[in-house]
Parts: sequence; C-alpha cells; structure tokens
Amino acid sequence: MASTPAPPAKVKRITRTEYAQRLAAPADGGIVVARGVSKIYESGDIQVPALRGVDLSVRKGEMLAIMGPSGCGKTTLLNVLSGIDEMTAGEVWIAGEPLSGMSDNQKTDFRAMKMGFIFQSYNLLPVLRAVENVELPLLVRGDDPKPARKKAVEALEAVGIGDKVAKKPAELSGGEQQRVSIARSLVNEPDIVFADEPTGNLDSETTADVIALMKRLHREKGLTFIIVTHDASVGNSTERVVLMRNGVITKSYRPTGA
Repeated sequence: MASTPAPPAKVKRITRTEYAQRLAAPADGGIVVARGVSKIYESGDIQVPALRGVDLSVRKGEMLAIMGPSGCGKTTLLNVLSGIDEMTAGEVWIAGEPLSGMSDNQKTDFRAMKMGFIFQSYNLLPVLRAVENVELPLLVRGDDPKPARKKAVEALEAVGIGDKVAKKPAELSGGEQQRVSIARSLVNEPDIVFADEPTGNLDSETTADVIALMKRLHREKGLTFIIVTHDASVGNSTERVVLMRNGVITKSYRPTGA
C-alpha cells in the first residue's frame, strides 16, 4: 500500500502592518538586512522549507560567519542574501536597496557593482591565466581592458601573489588558487564579500593563511564579509557567529577570540 505523502510545509504569512514595519528595517544601519525571509523548494507535490522566516542584520564593515550542520540552510541564506536565489517570502535589502524590486538583469548588474564572491571550489577558468581570471568580472561589466588589467594586477599583489599573474590554475597550489579567487572577489571594489566554504578544500595550515589574509583585507579595506563555514576555527576568527538549524537562526554570538 502506497504511503500517504507528507502535508505541504506551511510558511507563516505576514500582515500588511508587519510588512510595512519590515520595510523600515534598513533604518537599523545594516548594509545587509533580511526580514521574514523564507525559501521553499518544490518537487512535485513535495515542499521542502530551506529557510523559515529568517531575520538578520549585518552592519557595514562587519566580518560575520554563518555556521550550522549540513542542510541547515546556510548556503541557501547566502544565495538569497546575494540575490542569486529567489526568496519565497520576506525581503532583503543591500545597502538600502530592496532586492524584490529588481529584475534578474538588475540583480546581475547590482552584484557586479556591489558584491564579490569566494567559492570553495575556486571557480577559476582553467584556460585563463591568474590575471585574466581576476580581470574577467571587470570586462564582463564593460570596463576598458587596460585599466581592468591594472586593477587585476593590483588585486593579485594585494593578496600576496603578484609574481603569479601569468600562471594558470593548474600551475598553482590550492592556497594560491584561493588567493586568486579572493583577488577576483576584490577587483570590483565591492561593499560586501560573500564566501561559501572558502577554506573547505584547504589543509589546516593553508586555511590559517587564507583566513589571516581575509582578516587583513577586512581590517585594511573595511570590507563586509559574510562567510558560510563548517570550520570552527574560521568562525572563531570572525567578529560574530550566527548559528543555524532547520532553516532558522538559533543563536548569534561574538567569539571569544574576536
């Protein structure tokens, strides 16, 4: 006998008054503000809630870690905050701009101007040299090639691998590839850097080097970092840790080493 499908997950709906209150949320000064954010993935008749009414505010210049077990919604939250993924309910503001009012093309342009991204798998194009990987976001958004190349070289120098500009990814170590990825995230002079498991493929020594680099860039440039990580050593290196479980934020605290 076939089993009865589980009932669809319910998302708490908000009233017009509650929504109007949430529209004023950016007044708290956060460069990234989420209010009542929910995300449901659907597969046929099955609904899987990944985020359940998340509220979060990240101040300008803060270095924040989002932590929790696999499947808790960390990466989904990162993707929703950056506009890569659509939310089911709620609102997100970046530098005072609501994402819900933007088209896909506007979000793409907004990310190119305001955001940088660091990925666990580096996401470098293997046929391009380090400097070409770094300058690529600038060329895609329409910058002139000559100043784009200059900015790319300067970004690689800032992360300590100015001598590797002509190397392709296969000629670099894992730590060096992640430094190229970090340089690429900085080349457009973003307000916010989103990092998804940036040390997930690195050994402990290289992880320490990469985190020290990110902390130096955060300190020197005043960048806002939002980092998803499983690694407690990474979380303890930030200014604030947000813990998630089952699609909700359960705790926010300042690490003792911060």
